[in-house]
Amino acid sequence: MTPAELLHAFARTRASLDGAEVTFWWSGDVHSWAPDQPYRRLFGFEGVNVARLVDDPETGGFQLLTREAAFYLDPQTREILDTWEGKPVIHIWNDPANLRLRPFPVPLTELGDQVCFSLEIPLAYPSPLPVAEYPLNSADDTYKALELFQFFAPRSVLTTEEPGVPCTMSWMRMSPWLPWMEQGQRPGGLTFHCRGRKLASYAEVPERTRAHIAAHHPEYAHAPEKWTEPNETSWTSFRRHHAPQPRP
Repeated sequence: MTPAELLHAFARTRASLDGAEVTFWWSGDVHSWAPDQPYRRLFGFEGVNVARLVDDPETGGFQLLTREAAFYLDPQTREILDTWEGKPVIHIWNDPANLRLRPFPVPLTELGDQVCFSLEIPLAYPSPLPVAEYPLNSADDTYKALELFQFFAPRSVLTTEEPGVPCTMSWMRMSPWLPWMEQGQRPGGLTFHCRGRKLASYAEVPERTRAHIAAHHPEYAHAPEKWTEPNETSWTSFRRHHAPQPRP
């Protein structure tokens, strides 16, 4: 398949070529690691991404317009947390979380009657939270993380003319400690391990999660209408809401 054909197959998997809103829901856990320390399951994790695909005339590909909300849960009860070790938990409200999809050879593995699109995204860029300004909240002046996605779709996605196909997914992320955890430059970090699926509609999001979104940020039930930037992350959001607190 050509890069353009692969991109269209992936776009059908991740979203819908007709521009309809598509909701992904996922669930999993967040584990900590640190030198000479046992691995710990710190949090459950649950999230929702609502996306709309539009043509991108500049690249010949697509703009994936999305909002994303995700919540840290008690690892036993799976209830949405308010605090952790006496600190307020800051959940994820990323608006936007947009992505440009250009024609490129999307890694594809054939698995019998399924195919898997896999994306490995290493990240390294200047941290929005420099250590000198946020010594309690930042591990390093460079933000480093690794995002690993797998999207599983019917093999027919390679030949169908339908705008979208069913999809299940897995996601793994290695990242520094979250800013609100106040771990400073302590060695170690977090591993997120989740799985989820493309829903038939937003109404299939678990009721507890829909109610929480409706009560706090109801706009997250829908995708953005147009491209905006920059994207929001937990680190940029923390900076917007918390003034620097350098050490004396």
